[in-house]
Amino acid sequence: MRSSELAGGALEALLSPYGLQLRWLPPDAPIPGSYWGETEAGLVGDTLYLRADTPVHSALHEACHWICVDSARRATLHTDAKGCDTEEMGVCYLQALLADELPGYSRARLFADMDAWGYNFVLGSAAAWFERDSADALAFLQRHGLVDQALRPRGRRRD
Repeated sequence: MRSSELAGGALEALLSPYGLQLRWLPPDAPIPGSYWGETEAGLVGDTLYLRADTPVHSALHEACHWICVDSARRATLHTDAKGCDTEEMGVCYLQALLADELPGYSRARLFADMDAWGYNFVLGSAAAWFERDSADALAFLQRHGLVDQALRPRGRRRD
C-alpha cells in the first residue's frame, strides 16, 4: 500500500506526538536519507522524507527507527540508524502496533506488505514472527518505555 492511499494527514496525526516531522516530496524527487533508495522513506535528523508512492510499511519502519534510537544517535541520524538486532526487531514490533492505529491501514495489511517486500523472518512471515518469536522485541520496547502495560504505543520516543 502506498502512502497516497491513506487519508490526508493520517501519518502526520499518528507521528506528531513523537515529534517527528514529515516532509512530502514531489513525484520522482530523490528521497533524502533513504537507506533502500527509490520509493523508500528516508530519515535525516528529525525529518521523515516520503513521496506519494512511498510504501506505508516503509514510512512506519523508518519512523519507528527514529522513535527507537537513543537521543545521541537521533541527534546525528542520517539514513542508517545503526542499531543492534534487538533494536531492529523492536522497530518492527512498534511498526506493527502503530499500523493498527493508522486509519486505513492495519497490522494484517502491514504484515502482508512486509512479506511482499521481502522482510526475512526465521518463522517465514512477519505475522508468525510477531505472534511467536518477538519476545525480545517487546522487551526492548518495554525497557525503553515505548509501550504501556496494555502493549499500546505511548506516543513518546526513546530518551
